[in-house]
Amino acid sequence: MIYNYGSINIDYVYRVPHLVRPGETLSSTGFRQVLGGKGANQSLALARAGGKVTHWGRLGQADRWALEPLSKAGVDTAHVELTADASGHALIQVDDQAENAIILYPGANHGFSDKHLEALIGAADDDSWLLMQNECNAAERIIRLASERGLAIAFNPAPLSAEVAALPLSLCRILFLNRGEAAALVEKEADSDVDTLLAALAERLPEVEVVLTLGRDGVCHQLAGEQIRASAHAVEAVDTTAAGDTFIGYFMAARQRGDDIEQAMRLASAASALCVQQAGAAPSIPLADAVEAALESLPPLSVERT
Repeated sequence: MIYNYGSINIDYVYRVPHLVRPGETLSSTGFRQVLGGKGANQSLALARAGGKVTHWGRLGQADRWALEPLSKAGVDTAHVELTADASGHALIQVDDQAENAIILYPGANHGFSDKHLEALIGAADDDSWLLMQNECNAAERIIRLASERGLAIAFNPAPLSAEVAALPLSLCRILFLNRGEAAALVEKEADSDVDTLLAALAERLPEVEVVLTLGRDGVCHQLAGEQIRASAHAVEAVDTTAAGDTFIGYFMAARQRGDDIEQAMRLASAASALCVQQAGAAPSIPLADAVEAALESLPPLSVERT
């Protein structure tokens, strides 16, 4: 089982000709209200990829509808706490070049207590994974509890905050990072080359599996001095909002069923390529059949091992 300690947000998505500049008032050309949050997106991607996932989250009572797409996809939502607190939500701008800008309010996602976390971890099955992001509170506490319980931890520390560097990251099995997050974590310049970032990550976290996503430049996997690098599929992006979450969900589903790293990367890359061609977060996460078909129709990725 994969237990996803993750955010559930309500996304308010505005389509704009360009991202709003300081002091500017800009009319939106479109609006959607949809399920979002990195946690919910990753659970949805995991389930649509055929993975077995239980979501641990908190949601405002008024937004109970947001559980329906998760449950429909096969996510176990029995441990999502409905609360009087306001749900987490995000204001998302998506421009005509498919770039986005996001303002995030944590809301109920930041209401987990120690007692609640101890109960969740204590009831977890043996030989399971804990997947987590950085949109819920008490990250250090749940990492330590999960490690003591013997769960394998996969951490996507996004959105990256100053506190992440002080977390016990060496307790993680997998760390999912994009280029900016990797550079900030190892205190390098944002435009540092990939080799520099991977070397710094290997020095800091030598026993942690790193998956470095690079958008149009592909993805790198690193563990114990060995690297696998894959290109990205060349597609025309409409909205990149949930691309990283889709990659993580499909990658983790592949790992759960025992696929090797290269196959997991190919599957997750195809899923992300489909995701960016659709608007929205949760609505853009593809189904497994569509991803399998894309693997057959898209040109094969270039893969290099070092």
